[in-house]
Parts: sequence; C-alpha cells; structure tokens
Amino acid sequence: MATTVKGTRDGGATAGAPAGRRSPGTVVVVGGSVAALLAAVLAGIWVGALPLPPGAVLATLADRALSPLGIDVPGGLTGTEAAVLLELRLPRVVLAALVGAGLAIAGGSYQGVFRNPLADPYLLGAAAGAGLGATLVIAYAPGVTVAGVGVVPLAAFAGALAGVGGALALGAAAGSNNATLLLAGVAVAAFLAAAQTLVQQQNSEDLQKVYGWLLGQLGSAQWSDIRLVLPYLVLASAVLLLCARPLDVLAVGDDEARSLGVHPTRVRLLVIAAASLATASAVAVSGLIGFVGLVVPHIVRRLVGGSHVRLLPVCLVGGGAFLVLSDVIARVVLAPAELPLGVVTAFIGAPFFAGLLWARGRRG
Repeated sequence: MATTVKGTRDGGATAGAPAGRRSPGTVVVVGGSVAALLAAVLAGIWVGALPLPPGAVLATLADRALSPLGIDVPGGLTGTEAAVLLELRLPRVVLAALVGAGLAIAGGSYQGVFRNPLADPYLLGAAAGAGLGATLVIAYAPGVTVAGVGVVPLAAFAGALAGVGGALALGAAAGSNNATLLLAGVAVAAFLAAAQTLVQQQNSEDLQKVYGWLLGQLGSAQWSDIRLVLPYLVLASAVLLLCARPLDVLAVGDDEARSLGVHPTRVRLLVIAAASLATASAVAVSGLIGFVGLVVPHIVRRLVGGSHVRLLPVCLVGGGAFLVLSDVIARVVLAPAELPLGVVTAFIGAPFFAGLLWARGRRG
C-alpha cells in the first residue's frame, strides 16, 4: 500500500519531521547505525577491569563461530581471559543490545500510536508493575529459582504485563481513546507504585537490593537471561515492524485510514500490546532503565524522517548501540566501581527531554 503520509499537527507522531519525507541519507543512516552497534559491541567487550587483547578477542569469537564447521582459528584467549570474555562480558553486551533495541522500538511505536513525541515505553503501568513484582520477590522470596532462572526477572515480567493489562482494561471500560489510555496508565502506575512503597516500608532491610534493581543494572547478566528475554523481544519487534506501514496510515486520521483498509482500533491495540511486551521483557532482565525509548527515536527521526517503515528498524539497531555504549560509560566512569545504568541514561535523557519541552514551548 503506497501511501504518502503528511506530518501531523503539534503532538503528532511525526512532530519535528514530516512522515512522508524521503531522506536521501536513509541507507547511510542504516549502515551507520549497524556500524555503530558493532563498534559499541567491540568496545563493550574490550573495556573492563581486565584488559583483553583485541586481536585475541576477535580470534576467540571467530573460533566459536566457525568451530561448528570444523574450522579452528588460532590465537584466541585461554584460561581466565576466555572465561571473562565468554561468561561475563559477552552476555552483558548482548543483553544490553537486546534491551536497548526493545526499549527503542517500543518508544518509537508508542510515540506513533499515541501521536505524542514525548511518549515513553514506561507508559501504561509497565514500569510500576515490574517494580512491584521485583520488590515482592526480593522481599519475600529471595534466592528462589524456577528451572534454574531467578524469580526476580519472571516476577518483573509478570508484573509489567499485569500493569499494562490493568491499564488497557480500565481504558477500554472508559472509552479506549488515546487520552483515556494514557490517563488509565497513570492511574494504574500510581496504584502499583503505592503498593511497592508499602512493601518496601515493611521490609526496609531489602531496600538496597530493591533500589539497585530499580536503578537498572546488567552486571549480573547471564546467558540464561538472554534465553529468557530473546523470544519475547523477537516476537514483539517482528509485530511492531509489520505494523510500521499501518502506523504511517494512521497519521493521516482514522477516517482516511479506514478508507484505505486499516482498522485503527485493532492496529492501536496490537501496537500497544507488542510495545508493552517488548518493554516488559527488557525491564524483567535489566531493571528500570529510562529515556532510551525517548532519546533514540527522536534522534533517528531527525536522520531518516518520520515514516515508521524507516524509523522502527533504525531504532532497533540504534537503541542497541546506545545502551551498549551507556553500559560502557557506567563501567568506566567510576572504575573500579560501577554506576547504575539507569543513572547514566538519566544523565543523558533528562537534559534531552528538557530540550524537547523547551523546543515545543518555542513552537507555541
């Protein structure tokens, strides 16, 4: 369906960039974002308390990739260095890339479906639900595992989905338009946050663990975390990419979208569900890491335009690169100690958000 989508009024999904603009540098931006992700991954692998020789790191990775084909690559790491690479840094970097990709594509999708450039993946109670789920486990079931997986990620995932489900149910009962859904999310988030505060007050000895999780962290990343989150992120991202064209059609208005064969309510609910699933999956394994879904889509929109067909794929790659580099900063800025990852993204995102508000105010 070839549809040229015009930019919406202030507050629209394509605010700041016309959705129908064909950016001549789109291929360059896509290639640059992939190169940035690869560079970020290599930086994340090399940087750390134990320096790893870059050549030996590449040889080890190549050997692992080619060994199923019977090809051995000499010159790789051995002993402690190999264990640090394969069991500590590599899963951490891969998990950071997945979480960043999920939050960024969710942010771009939320901004499109709500026609609000300030929309964030933690809308609709996802963050509050995840925080309550994790807090309950940390306080009442520490150390419990299910099939070898810690219960905290599972509880955070379930809590995030429960928060989103509650917001959608409340919004549907009140009319299910964009403004109503946002208000329902605020109400549900406030209730869940109050419940979390109550649990924390009754279990003050666990406050440090709770706040450590809430501030976001990837220091304990394991391959099991990646296996836990990967299926959900892949499913959610695939759905959002398939919805990119309908999101562009929705930008022209519901009546026009219906005349073009798009069902607005169905598309909105599908996008909200998929974006919330991506957010819940990311939050479950990383804690609360804010502003990724706000900063990355805005930067990408300035580079490739507002069409979601181009915006969402680049958000997917750019979000991974952004969070991997943020994690590198978190590791080195106070070395040998680590800064919570959520603090790093907040230092970047809060001024960015303030700048957006200032710019919108200037535009009237």
